[in-house]
Amino acid sequence: MRNSTPVVSFILTPYGHIGLLRYLYFSFIFLWYIFIVLANSSLVLVICLERQLHEPMYLFLCSLFVNEIYASSTVYPCLLSQMLSEKHEVSRSYCLLQVYCLYSSASVEFCSLAAMAYDRYVSICYPLHYSVIMSTRRVRHITTLIWVSSLVNFTICFSFTVQLEFCGNLIDKVFCDHYLVIKLACSMSALADGFDLLFAFVAILLPLTLIFFSYIKILYICLKTTKETKQKALSTCAPQIISLANLLIGCIYHFADTRLNVTVNHLHPQLRVLLSVYLLLCQPLLSPLMYGLNLSKIRHACKRLLFSRK
Repeated sequence: MRNSTPVVSFILTPYGHIGLLRYLYFSFIFLWYIFIVLANSSLVLVICLERQLHEPMYLFLCSLFVNEIYASSTVYPCLLSQMLSEKHEVSRSYCLLQVYCLYSSASVEFCSLAAMAYDRYVSICYPLHYSVIMSTRRVRHITTLIWVSSLVNFTICFSFTVQLEFCGNLIDKVFCDHYLVIKLACSMSALADGFDLLFAFVAILLPLTLIFFSYIKILYICLKTTKETKQKALSTCAPQIISLANLLIGCIYHFADTRLNVTVNHLHPQLRVLLSVYLLLCQPLLSPLMYGLNLSKIRHACKRLLFSRK
C-alpha cells in the first residue's frame, strides 16, 4: 500500500483474523512472558545475593539475563495487545522504539556470549593468571562496554532510519523489523541499508570471531589435558555453545526470511509466523534454564536461598 500522506502508523499484516483463538494465544503468550521474567529475574537476584557467585562468568550471566528481560519486554507487550486488537496497528514512534530495543538487545546478546567465551578461554588456558586478567573491575568495565557500545552502535545506524519518509505502512511480520521498515521508505536509502549491514558486522560478526577463536583455543588445550579437565571445560562451555547455536539458527532464518524472502512461498503462513518469533520464544527461556540447571554453583545457590530459612 502506497500513501501520499505521511505515515503515522504501521499495520502488522500476519495477524489476520484469528477469531476466538485470540484468547487462547493471548493466555499462552502472557504465561510464557511471565515465566521468562520470573526465570531470568530470579537468577539475577540469586547472583546478586550470593557472594560466591560474584565471579566473572556469573556477572556476565547476570548481564545476559537482564538482556533477556529487556528483549522480551520489547516484544511481548506488543504481541499481547495485538492479540486483542482488531486493526493490528502500531504507531510509528512505538514501531521505531521496538526496532531500536530489539536490535540493541541482539548486539548485547552476541557481545555477552563473546565475553563469556573469552572468560572461559582465560580460565582454561591461563588458570594461574585468571584472577589478574579477569578482575572484578575489568569485568565491570567489559559489561559496561557491552551495553554502551551496543546502544551507541545501533543509535548511529538508527539515526538514518528515523529521518526516512515512508510511503507504505504494511509490515509482513508480527513485530517491527528494521529492514522491513526501511523497505517502506519512499526512497530506499543506500546509506541506511549500508549502516544496517555495518551494524550486523560490528554486532554479530566481530563477536562471533572472538567466540570461535576462544573455543578453538579451548579445544586445543583440552586435547592435551586430563579427562577431568576436559569434563570441567565441557560442563561450563556446553550451555554457551547450545545458546550460541540456537541464536545462530534463529538469526539465519531471520536473514533468509527478511532479506532473501526464501520462505514466503515454501512455508505455511502460520508456520512462518511461528518461526519468525522463534528466537523471541526460545532464547529468553533457554538461557536461564541452561545455565540454571547445568551450572552447579547456581543450582546450589538457589537451594540455599530457598531452604536456608526453613
